[in-house]
Amino acid sequence: MAMKDEPKRLIRLASLEDAERLARVEAACFPPAEAAPLSQFQERLRYYPDHFWLMEEEGRLISFVDGMVTNQRDLTDEMFENASLHDENGAWQMIFGVNTLPEYRRQGCAGTLIKTAVRDARAQARRGLVLTCKERLIPWYASFGFQLEGPSASVHGGAVWYQMRFPF
Repeated sequence: MAMKDEPKRLIRLASLEDAERLARVEAACFPPAEAAPLSQFQERLRYYPDHFWLMEEEGRLISFVDGMVTNQRDLTDEMFENASLHDENGAWQMIFGVNTLPEYRRQGCAGTLIKTAVRDARAQARRGLVLTCKERLIPWYASFGFQLEGPSASVHGGAVWYQMRFPF
């Protein structure tokens, strides 16, 4: 019996040309108050395109992880708004978004990209990664090695966030 070919998925870093596709995927994943607009993606891509991990299937963007690098230990709301705070020599890889189109969820896309971001941050001699998430996602991020530090000071989008860290 012939097996159906599995679609080929490509992981790559971003470029400024990806901004519109990134904004569309983000809008499909987050409520409007939390989703970054196109202008923020354009600005982030000017400062740190090498800190966007994208997954494509047959040319379609299906998932991505992004964030800046800084020496600050904690993720702050200002980081979402001000891409110029990125410091390529910083100690901590911040993770702003883990996005997967709804129809591709529970297929390992986001997990693969998180592992890729962890691998790259380790190779870049960072001290680790930091993210904020909603309470329901704490166990999922913990399964990758992130440790809960408690409620975040973030009020991004009016939501309650928890900070997690993956120290090296």
